[in-house]
Amino acid sequence: MHRLFRTINMAMKSVLLHKLRSGLTILGIVFGVFSVIAMLAIGEGASAQAQKQVLELGATNIIVRSTKPPEDTSQSSGSSRSYVLKYGLLRADYNLLKDSVPTITSAIPIREISQEVRFKHRTMNNRIVGCTSEYAELNHLNLTRGRFISEVDQEKAANVAVLAWETAQTLFPYEDPLGEKVIIGTHPYLIIGLTAPKTSTAAIGGSMSGQEYNKDIYVPLRTLNMLAGEVIYRRTAGSRSAEQVELNQITLKVESKDDVLATSQVVAETLIRNHKVKDYDIIVPLELLKQADQIRYIFNFVLGSIAAISLVVGGIGIMNIMLATVTERTREIGIRRALGAKRKDIIEQFLTETIVLSGTGGIIGVILGLLTPYSFQGLKWVTEQVFLKGASSQSDVAKLFLDMEPTIAWWSLPVAFGISVGIGVIFGVYPARSAAQLDPIEALRHE
Repeated sequence: MHRLFRTINMAMKSVLLHKLRSGLTILGIVFGVFSVIAMLAIGEGASAQAQKQVLELGATNIIVRSTKPPEDTSQSSGSSRSYVLKYGLLRADYNLLKDSVPTITSAIPIREISQEVRFKHRTMNNRIVGCTSEYAELNHLNLTRGRFISEVDQEKAANVAVLAWETAQTLFPYEDPLGEKVIIGTHPYLIIGLTAPKTSTAAIGGSMSGQEYNKDIYVPLRTLNMLAGEVIYRRTAGSRSAEQVELNQITLKVESKDDVLATSQVVAETLIRNHKVKDYDIIVPLELLKQADQIRYIFNFVLGSIAAISLVVGGIGIMNIMLATVTERTREIGIRRALGAKRKDIIEQFLTETIVLSGTGGIIGVILGLLTPYSFQGLKWVTEQVFLKGASSQSDVAKLFLDMEPTIAWWSLPVAFGISVGIGVIFGVYPARSAAQLDPIEALRHE
């Protein structure tokens, strides 16, 4: 132990003799270790965000969404200037699935339309969501005031509505919304509740579009069907079109994760009975979760590999400096050999110096890596203030970036430090062997 301590002490003194050179050499390792930890933290954060969005859909849920079929296979009637396009899920599908698939514990029907909403002189174009009382729990909606739609509202087809956060802020910047009435289409709806702000979700899967919950208005499904009607008409320049979609989504719940995949197959086979063309898609969050987990490992491997390249560059810098050091200290090596030092002692001395350099860089890099979440917050603030300030809307990529929270992968700390020390050893072996193989007589003659 005394000999090891003395060797380390000598290595520290040798490194400190050239502070600037040693510091610049250490920087390569510092940035390498920091980039490995930071890249993996960002990868873990992005993966956790994707998994959170999938989990919000429910690991025991099966989501069936209406999709518009190609025009040549769609069901339409009337002339080319006035027609009704009928597609998507039917109430018959909802009843059939609920009654005929025994593993389904509950089924939640949802209908969505886009319509103008008014309060006094203020107007908005909103997504009107016709739903049941289970919708709030399904989508993790929290209420700030009032209540959500109840079963009684559904049975009575009551003209009541729950406003999402941004909708309430736009239509009621000064007034208290609770107890007021908004006009949806041509019918008044009493406001009974307000939801808390909710982060919008990006598109998930091939047919699950992004959801902007803050601009919604929730009404009883039965009320929407009675007042809005089955067919939604749209007028454009010189023509009129209409769509008939009975249900936009049916969310099915099963008891256990083990039943999800088998039930999704049964659902697919059951829906074929009522549909001549495939005008729906089945999304299974459990499958998406498994895919997200696989992508996470690939993402971490790719980002970690890219960041590890900077560590290799740092190792090359260490080798370069140590080869220069061997040349500068040739006479010292000759004196040590003449006094009885063996080749392994010389190798040990130079390897210890490289380990001190790489180990010091590794420790500093780990400390900087631990600050990654705070550094990322600063980067987001600068991006928001400089590049996105005053922007009326943000792209999905910008929102994804601003919502991302890096998560330190704790296993990456010892791994990154170990790799830094290992690279120091690997790139220090050749200079150490070169020093040990110098001829003592020639070394003593060196000026």
